Amino acid sequence: MKITVIGAGAVGATTADNLVRRNVAEEIILLDIKEGVAEGKAQDMMQTSALLGFDSKVIGVTNDYEKTANSTVAVITSGIPRKPGMTREELIGTNAGIVKSVVENLLKYSPNIIILVVSNPMDTMAYLALKASGIPKNRIIGMGGALDSARFKYQICNKLNASANDINAVVVGGHGDTTMIPLIEHATWNSIPITNFLTKSEQDEIIKRTMIGGATLTALIGTSAWYAPGAAAAAMVESIVRDQNRLFTASVYLEGEYGQKDISIGVPVIINKKGWDRIIPLNLSEHEQELFIKSADAVRNMNKVLSDEGII
Repeated sequence: MKITVIGAGAVGATTADNLVRRNVAEEIILLDIKEGVAEGKAQDMMQTSALLGFDSKVIGVTNDYEKTANSTVAVITSGIPRKPGMTREELIGTNAGIVKSVVENLLKYSPNIIILVVSNPMDTMAYLALKASGIPKNRIIGMGGALDSARFKYQICNKLNASANDINAVVVGGHGDTTMIPLIEHATWNSIPITNFLTKSEQDEIIKRTMIGGATLTALIGTSAWYAPGAAAAAMVESIVRDQNRLFTASVYLEGEYGQKDISIGVPVIINKKGWDRIIPLNLSEHEQELFIKSADAVRNMNKVLSDEGII
């Protein structure tokens, strides 16, 4: 089995590293447009095999999509971050061009591939990947909700001094500081509502810290995070390849679910060999439903750039 990771930057390389350490596939293709970068990082990873005991192979290539042929899953991490002075339209326009080209090239050599989108703005790029490709909706998945939910669990664990393995918590909505919705009232500590252990102010603090989680890391290290995003992407790929039926929040295309249509946005889904298999309904409170509608409106506003710019 073959997995392809597009983009050998920090997130892409970390995704590949997580996959190879867990022997998720026999072969992992790491592709980048910059000469030598993917090849160098692949060699570096392979030189750890004798130390870590894995048998998977990582192969780095420079912009050669033929090497990705017959991949089961592809992870798209390529794109640029928003730079000072850059408008939202410029960011979306640039990254949309990149993602659209990547999708076309992947499908040329792997027509049955499942695509996991990490590139930002993630919900809009997942929507674009679906619209541009025309493939079944279950084969396009946006990663963001899995990462946001992991960050939510981290904040809960810190406050409760609990093990992350004992916490169940999800974030729905758009993948953004102002659009994500940490569902604090649905979170549990080994099936016990965490609200039993936390004051309202402590709950509010957890929600706030979760929502600015990405921005906090950028301020601390001067760039976007990569360890947790790479781990989130790898975990989702593993659930697909090994048909694990794991429950993740992911950005998927809705056709009436959660009261929304024609949008890719974060909701709980089952991930298995089909890609995303089914959407899991949640009983949202009136306030949570209002937040979800507001989040969907913000994502649609972002998506509008795609049509305004003639991208789709």
